[in-house]
Amino acid sequence: MINPQARNLRQTMSTILEEIETQIAGLKTSTSKSNVGVVRDTGDGVARIEGLSDVMLNEMIEFSSGVYGLALNLEETEVGAILLGDTTLVKEGDEARTTGKLLQVPVGKALLGRVVNTLGEPLDGKGPIKAEAAYPLEKIAPGVIKRKAVTQPVQTGIMAIDAMIPIGRGQRELIIGDRATGKSAVAIDTIISQAKQNKAAEEGRLQDHRPLYCIYVAIGQKNSNVARALAVFEANGAMPYTTIVSAPASDTATNQYLAPFAGAAMGEWFMDHGMDALIIYDDLSKHAVAYRQVSLVLKRPSGREAYPGDVFYLHSRLLERSARVTEEAGGGSVTALPIIETQAGDVSAYIPTNVISITDGQIYLETDLFYQGVRPAISVGLSVSRVGSAAQIKAIKQVAGKIKLDLAQFRELAAFAQFGSDLDAGTKARLDRGSRIVELFKQTQYNPISVEEQVAVLWAMQNGYLDSVPVEKVKAFQVKLQDYLRMRKESILKSIVTKKAIDKELETELAAALDEFKSTWE
Repeated sequence: MINPQARNLRQTMSTILEEIETQIAGLKTSTSKSNVGVVRDTGDGVARIEGLSDVMLNEMIEFSSGVYGLALNLEETEVGAILLGDTTLVKEGDEARTTGKLLQVPVGKALLGRVVNTLGEPLDGKGPIKAEAAYPLEKIAPGVIKRKAVTQPVQTGIMAIDAMIPIGRGQRELIIGDRATGKSAVAIDTIISQAKQNKAAEEGRLQDHRPLYCIYVAIGQKNSNVARALAVFEANGAMPYTTIVSAPASDTATNQYLAPFAGAAMGEWFMDHGMDALIIYDDLSKHAVAYRQVSLVLKRPSGREAYPGDVFYLHSRLLERSARVTEEAGGGSVTALPIIETQAGDVSAYIPTNVISITDGQIYLETDLFYQGVRPAISVGLSVSRVGSAAQIKAIKQVAGKIKLDLAQFRELAAFAQFGSDLDAGTKARLDRGSRIVELFKQTQYNPISVEEQVAVLWAMQNGYLDSVPVEKVKAFQVKLQDYLRMRKESILKSIVTKKAIDKELETELAAALDEFKSTWE
């Protein structure tokens, strides 16, 4: 016998389940239809729409004029959408309809060598782009399980960085400093260095090298600056491996806000297909300003320095997408070099501290050093790489181990030495060594140095071959030494590349080569 109470309960449960099923079916049919609304008002690149009850966050909205918008504010009575394209075409009373799609950009190798806008449309007049696929601008970053340790180096060609603040593939390293201290120059040099390595690998001069494809995202820059960067890339043969995403100062705040996400999506295609990408965000200070402008127009409440409360989340969800992933997840990597501009060296301001806490280290460029003629003006004390020597080949570790300490001691002693006249021999030796390292790390723009030449030069420094060279002639000595090794001792450079470490045999060869060079130099 079945208990009457149990029978009643079973009947009630089945009725409730039937009701839920009909509601779900109704929801499915309502969401499959396009939801239509009307533009209530428009202005400053933003439209407020009534009647879009089923719109989703970040969904594309199509207006009757053919312009698209992006739903950012979902309120009880209206939807706030930022407009993409010609904002003057959207008028009050226009029809707006949901599309059920996220904003996407074209991705793939077809974008290499091209200059595109935020939506992946060409700006270089070289015709349409036949993209392999399209990726959404916003995507959830790879989880911890999908990630792999950062162990492969990104050789920037800048000796001070490769020796003391190494960058690994999959890392996020911040470039921070005041206006006009050479932040973009560091990023551009890194791209040129990658292009030279990629070309050497294609020609068979560099073994076991995975090409690194570059994406340069210019946010809020002058058009002339973007054109100058393009000219430098073309002159140095870097453009075939590079995509420029340009959202200049003349562009709308919406395009400037979305540009870095477009760059990240383009980089993720390489990562998903087992390749490596490097993205430069130049710069995220202007990106935060563009987002503040969009937020204030959308009437979102402002917080510290009038930035919206989620400005930290804006940059964290962007930079978190950089990773080196396991073979199952594609086996590629995205390395990010965000740039932040400080005001009068204030590293503790709101946006700089936000981005410092998201990244895996920073390269700090000091204004004082820049005006003293130390270029790149990298501050040893404030710069750090949280990946460290894991992203260096063994040969660089062997020669660069003590250099950061030597340079830090030199900076410390130099401050005291200017007040004291008589110094003991140990202090004087440290000051002499430090001043020669500073000279060695000075480097002309757009002239990256290959890793094997860096190893040879730093080995000469460490083993006292530069101690007798006058400080003002150290740079000339270095240039001549590099020429001598390239022309006369190519076998030594090849050995460094293949062995990736300095053994006894290589040490003997280096010593013999340097003795021979030193005799001709003197």
